[in-house]
Amino acid sequence: MSLLLGTHYKLAYDQVTKNRARSFLTGLGIAIGVASIILILSLMGSIKNMVSTQIDAAGESLIVVRPSTNQNSVDNILSDLTSANQYLTSNLSLNDVKLIKGIDGITAAAPLAATVTTLTADRLDDNGKSYVHTIDSGSIVGTTKDFESIENLVLKTGTFLSTSEKSNTAAIGHNLSLKLFGTGDSIGRTFTAFGTRFFITGLLKTEDEPINYNNIDFDNTVFVNVDFLSSLGTNLQIQQISARAKTTDLLPSISSTIETKLKESKKGDSNFTVAYGENISHPASNFFTLISGMLTLVAGISLIVGGIGIMNIMLVSVAERTREIGIRKSVGATGGNILLQFLFESLILSTLGGVGGLALGYILAFLLSVITPFNPYIDINILMITLSTSVAIGLIFGIYPAAKAARKNPIDSLRYFR
Repeated sequence: MSLLLGTHYKLAYDQVTKNRARSFLTGLGIAIGVASIILILSLMGSIKNMVSTQIDAAGESLIVVRPSTNQNSVDNILSDLTSANQYLTSNLSLNDVKLIKGIDGITAAAPLAATVTTLTADRLDDNGKSYVHTIDSGSIVGTTKDFESIENLVLKTGTFLSTSEKSNTAAIGHNLSLKLFGTGDSIGRTFTAFGTRFFITGLLKTEDEPINYNNIDFDNTVFVNVDFLSSLGTNLQIQQISARAKTTDLLPSISSTIETKLKESKKGDSNFTVAYGENISHPASNFFTLISGMLTLVAGISLIVGGIGIMNIMLVSVAERTREIGIRKSVGATGGNILLQFLFESLILSTLGGVGGLALGYILAFLLSVITPFNPYIDINILMITLSTSVAIGLIFGIYPAAKAARKNPIDSLRYFR
């Protein structure tokens, strides 16, 4: 039996190598589909790993409280497309921050209230003349000094924020400093937002990873005192409250206490979530999962197109080799032998295309990592599933041509001339 299968494989392989150009173009359709899926899953895996790494770096004692809505999960994810528009109906308040900070076992708590506004600052042109530079959609986050220690922020120079609630001090991300002031050394500079002047006291060190579980790009954000920002009548919505527990052992009990006390203070309103550990990655993780699923579905369509290409070529091959089929059947080959021969040919094309697609996909992923901060993500499960899918495509789309060849009448096939 194994000898017979080996013969079928050799005949199929000889036919594939005999028509190299045709076989290459047929396998290329499968390779493109596989490469697209590998590239998408590698990118999304890298992003999710990045977020998980940040959570691990932030420490296992981190607790995050976020508002939730009665919308379905898809609506919730889509609402996270832009951080400034998240949770427009947030029921979290500054009083909740104080309540959480006062819970036994909590060492620090800080709000995150993000918004977008116009930022203006004085800067010099090439001739040394002063002018007002404007950024129409500048990211500004209201928080407290505790946010620095909770998120393990690293300052390049200066101090993060003043402890005074009425302070108009600010800390600025490196990239935003360059955009607003034209320099990465903006300590002592001032800018205007909401008609109020703020004083830069801290400059954040450049972030290597632009995406984080807070959904805030720290490099392009300015941080100000949340109480002072709230006093300006900006109608801030608190998108998140981050807190630190004394020990990881207390996380379950403290999280339960936070949930209970918040419900009591809100008179039963439970439109919020308390998360710790892996659950902190939401909503970023869910958003990336949705996007990767949609893109993978689109890439999967190209696999089906590649499968149709295999079926087309196999039908052509069956037509071209009708007389060969008649000769083989006349000397004793069964319909099953013919079916296996052509099925092997289809599987070889799809497997070679799948292997080529895996290589192409990771080559593209490595090239992408050169120009982006996203390192290639390699998972053996992804490799096996993708390769198995390409083989399955060859099997599914190769059955009909193989069956058509197996059903041919040997007498009619011998009469066939081409």
